[in-house]
This record gives sequence, structure tokens and C-alpha cells, in this order.
Amino acid sequence: MKKKIEILAPAKDLIQGIAAINSGADAVYIGAPQFGARSNANNSIEDVAELVRYAHLFYAQVFVVINTILYDNELETCRKMIWELYNIGVDALIVQDMAILEMDLPPIVLHASTQANNRDANKIKFLKEAGLKRVVLARELNLHQIKEISDASDVELEFFVTGALCVSFSGNCYMSVANGERSANRGSCAQNCRLPYNLIDGNGDTLIKNSHLLSIKDFDVSDQIPNLIKAGIVSFKIEGRLKDIVYVKNNVSFLRQKLDAFLLENEEQFTKASSGTCSFTFDAALNRTFNRGYTDYFVNERHQSIGSWESPKSKGQYIGKLIQTIGNAYEIENGNLLNNGDGLCFINDSNEADGIYVNRAENGMVYPNVLKEIKPGTFIYRNNDAAFIKLVEKEDSAVRKISTDLLLIETETGFELIATDEDRNVSTVKLDHPKERTKNNESIIENIKTQLNKTGFTPFTAKTITVQFSENWFLPISKINEMRRTVFEQLVATRLENYHREEQPIVKTNHPYPETQLDFTYNVANKLARKFYERHGVTEIEKAFELQWDPGKSRVMTTKYCIKYELEKCPKYHKDTLGVKVKEPLVLKQGELEYKLKFNCKPCEMEIWEKDAEFEIEED
Repeated sequence: MKKKIEILAPAKDLIQGIAAINSGADAVYIGAPQFGARSNANNSIEDVAELVRYAHLFYAQVFVVINTILYDNELETCRKMIWELYNIGVDALIVQDMAILEMDLPPIVLHASTQANNRDANKIKFLKEAGLKRVVLARELNLHQIKEISDASDVELEFFVTGALCVSFSGNCYMSVANGERSANRGSCAQNCRLPYNLIDGNGDTLIKNSHLLSIKDFDVSDQIPNLIKAGIVSFKIEGRLKDIVYVKNNVSFLRQKLDAFLLENEEQFTKASSGTCSFTFDAALNRTFNRGYTDYFVNERHQSIGSWESPKSKGQYIGKLIQTIGNAYEIENGNLLNNGDGLCFINDSNEADGIYVNRAENGMVYPNVLKEIKPGTFIYRNNDAAFIKLVEKEDSAVRKISTDLLLIETETGFELIATDEDRNVSTVKLDHPKERTKNNESIIENIKTQLNKTGFTPFTAKTITVQFSENWFLPISKINEMRRTVFEQLVATRLENYHREEQPIVKTNHPYPETQLDFTYNVANKLARKFYERHGVTEIEKAFELQWDPGKSRVMTTKYCIKYELEKCPKYHKDTLGVKVKEPLVLKQGELEYKLKFNCKPCEMEIWEKDAEFEIEED
């Protein structure tokens, strides 16, 4: 059997979910009324139900995100909501809290969220044996590690392919809650990592001023899709439940075309995971919507700078260098690519991101809304592509159609139209009608085909149309159109009726967890999660950070990202060009916020601690 490869798209709301499906998504993930890790992207049960119906028409799936940690007083509310989601046809839940596996649940499929920090083969194997069908892998993994996980367990593996990166290991960032009681694990991240900081060394000297030292570029491993599939990935996830509809359509359509090309070359082994074919009126390119520049992170090991220190905002598409300023206008390389209303950004003399809007672009010259002093040679980026946005926003810029074969035949009492879709669903309409020859006994088959081909606003297209008459029978256009409308209406109902939702009962297991002691990073915040781990042999369980924070002294982040590496001061990777070592501990300071950095070179990780924390500095 061919392996299905999936594109999984974000849906902030119903409208964006439908747009993602139309653009070629095989599945979408969306927030429910509560308990999603993006509290600003919640949706009503009714809207989720409507998205389910639309997605299932194309045999695409809908996953609901329930990936916050739960408190005891929320457990019953969550359980009831899960039953509602099951009853409206949701395909799977994406969860972080193991309490959910202790609940009295319907047989709904569960996926382990990336918030569960899925980067260890033994723990992922444990999750599979505990009943989770899929695991969303940590973004820090490389191809070798992914392959190792795939070899250790036959669980489905999902991996992010484009979008923003959390600088912390997912689920293990506590900066937000430690500095304002907004917990990232509760859906309210304050994005402290995107703030500007000063970097101060152990002597108290300021090495870097006012830079976004924890802000990193966005993720793009779309060119690694073949290698990731070979390593075991079956679902490619786009980050962005808070992004706009243009971002969603652009990312999904870009990946749809890229993956389809791969599937065409490898059709004996792989196939797409849903039905229909998409057409687009725009040329998708990732850099034409929100991005901070791109990195492949650690998929191919650590090998490049991944920081986005100048700004946490969108950089966009590189246009060219500023040639010169003439009067009240700029001459820019490739300035003919620009349009009225575009937003441009550049890095100014203070090493900060700055920007202008294009009031008018003509003859290669750009007339801005405000003339700013920009040095010749400065790189100019377009982070608001007005013409592209206007084009993509149109509802018909991405259209998805299910192919059908239409057959019109005669019967004893009239005619019959049979529609067979690409998934072998069949719809039949019979018409009782007198069989009379056409005037002059001329064939009207071509006219009949023309009418049957008018699939219009239906989700179908006619791949083939066959008319089998023994005589040149006459059929009024109104009757042909009526049969066509009815056969497609019935086909919609038939497709939905024949949709198969996989179900998986939750069976309580007791196989040993790979660890017997769990610290706060396991985010155990309720009695059911504690019960789950205890049944699987865990003897010591620390409370979640949110329930036991020690102000000023806590470790608030662990990350694979390393500021010493970014500064080319890494004793492993830059030993030949290291020069003068920096005096530790390094400190990040932003107003009243102050953090110490600890570098663990053996696992190649960086820890961020609050200012009053004490720890030993590792020798190089």
C-alpha cells in the first residue's frame, strides 16, 4: 500500500481553515473554545463543525489543538469538550497533558503535541504504546535523530516544515510566566524572546546593545522534504495559527506544488493524503509573506547563524541594494518589482529595523511616504507586497476541485446521469422524459457536454463526459442542467456519508516510563497527569513550574540555540578562530528583566536562568 504524505495547515478560524483546504491542505489544525496554546485563536464548536464538514468533503482531516497543561478544576470541562468535538466528527486531538489519557473519552485519535518536547526515541516509543497514534516531533531534531526515532517505533511522525520557531524546547519555556504570570503552557506566551536585550559579560562590560538576541529566523525545510520522508516523516506541518489568510494560502500552495512534484516522481511508493486538485492565480513564494529570514535550524546539524537580531518583525522579500537617493525618491536595484502601497524595510545606522511605504513607484524610482536617510548599498526588503496581497486575498485565487467522470445514457423511460468521482463514489439521477428525436435528426451531444461541463461553484470538475444515445435524442437544456445540479448535490452527500474517520479507543496501560523521576519540565499540573505517570512506574514527580515558581532563581528556558555560537565564540565549532574568550557568566538585560546564561557544551545546549540563580560555569 502506498504511504500517504500530508500537508498540515494552521487555521486561526473557520475562514482560514476553508482557505487552507482550498489551497491544498490535506489536514488543518484549529483551536477549540478552550485549552489551545494560542489563546487568541479559539473557535466555537459550531465553527469547528462547519470546518469538519468542509474538510471531509475533500477527504481532508481536522485536528483540534488541546495542548495546554490543565489544572484540576478544568479537567471535567475539558473532558466534556472532547466529547463534543468527537460528536461533530473531529479526526484527532493534539494534546500535551497526559491527564487526557486518564479521562473517560470517546475513541478519538490522539496526537502528542510538540509541546510535549518529543525528541527522545524511548519516550516517543512509550507514547505510541500508551495509545497515541502520532507524535509531533521537536523542531531541534536532525535527520539522523528523526530516522532513529522512526526505526524505534512505527508511530506516525509529524514535523514542522515552515513558520516561526520557538527558541526554547517547546513546552519548556517559562520566561513569560516568570515575568508576568502569562504562561506559554497555558496559551498566553508574552514572547519575551522577541524583546531587545543588552549582552553583558562577567566583567560588567556591555558587549552588545539593544539587540533581539533571543529572536531567531523562521523555519524552512521545504527543500528537505524528500530527505525527511526518507527519514520517516508522514506529515509536514506549517506553523501559524495567528498568521493572516494570505500567509496561510501562500505557504500551503507553495508546499502543495512542491510536494505534488515529489509525489509524481515517486508515485509507486507515496500518494497524497486527500482528494482534489488545486489551481492558483498567484505564484507562491515563501518570502512574499511574513518571515524573519529563513533557517533550516538543526535538520542538517548546526552549521549557520540562525539569529534574527535586528528585528523580530517580518523581513520579507529581498529586492536589492539602494543605489542612490535622488531628490525625493530612491533608486533601488530591481526597483521595477515594486508597486504603489508596498512596505519596505532596511537596517538603519543604529542597526535597527526601519521602514517606509511606497507612495509611488515608476521608471525604477521609488517615492516614499517619508524620505529617510539611507546609505547607498543598504539592503532593501519588501515586507508588505501590496499587489500580491490583493491577488491572494481574492476568494478564487486558490480553487480545489474533485474530478468526476460523467456518463449520460438512455433508459426505457428517459435518461440517466451517472457521476463517478476520483474516490469511486457514485451518484445517479434518473429522468423520466419522452424520447424524441431532434429537429432534422441532428446530434446535440456536443451541446449536452457543454452543459454538463458547467460545474461552476460545485466542488467538482468533469474530467470526462460520455453520452451514449442510440438515436439523436432531444433533451431540453433546463433538464440537462437540472440533472447536473442534482447529481452533484447527491455526490456531496455521498462523499460525506462515505467518509471514514479512524477511531482509537483509549486503553489504560502500565508499561514503564523511561524515567522514574520527573522534574518541573514535564509540566505535571493536575491529579490525573500524576496518576498517569505513577501507573507507569514514576516514583517522584515535581509540580509544574506554574505551581511552584521560585521568583528570581529559576531556570526559565533550555534551548539548542546558542549565543556564544552566534558570536563565533563556541569552543567546539570556532576553536581555530576563537580569539579572546568572553568572560562568563553572560547576562541578558532589558529594563528590569535580567537573565544569566549557562552553556552546557556536552549536549550543546544553552540554559537561561533568572538573575539571582547560582550555578557553576562549565569549563571549555
